[in-house]
Amino acid sequence: MADRVIYATYDDDHVLLESAKKLVADGVHISDVFSPCPIHGIDPVIGVKQTRLGIVAFLLGLFGLTLALIGFKYFMITDWPMNIGGKPSFTLLENFPSFVAIAFEFTVLFAAHGMALTYMIRNKTLPGMPADNPYPRNTDDRFTMEIRLSDNHGMSSEDLQAKIKQTGIVEIEEKDYVVIK
Repeated sequence: MADRVIYATYDDDHVLLESAKKLVADGVHISDVFSPCPIHGIDPVIGVKQTRLGIVAFLLGLFGLTLALIGFKYFMITDWPMNIGGKPSFTLLENFPSFVAIAFEFTVLFAAHGMALTYMIRNKTLPGMPADNPYPRNTDDRFTMEIRLSDNHGMSSEDLQAKIKQTGIVEIEEKDYVVIK
């Protein structure tokens, strides 16, 4: 049996936020919201969990710092020791003050570029990846709320549509939910 989904489209983010609050208070579970810009305050309303991207950013930065330190040790101490500014080149610890700026830049480089790539992979926005966005206008000026019938046990499609129509929708559509892989 295919799952059915209702898409309620709004033309204002504040109207969508207030509608989501009203629908959740009425016992409707909202699966997802698609919008061209962030809607501040929507995550706790529809029950989106806190992201773990901060942990990923820390690990990517730590990887960049580790790679920088390994590079300093190999290039400047082991492979080709050089006397720069009268500093001894016996150990990494003695030369570390010279490498602080570069180590910081490597940390930021890996964290920033790694997070951009992680974001694009996670949200399927790299070229060639299939998008999950139900309406192309969501990238321009429309805000769409996705409500799956299977998540709202005990409510019929007509009941859900009646509750949604009490909010300030622009258009409403019901169709089969298709998972794109």
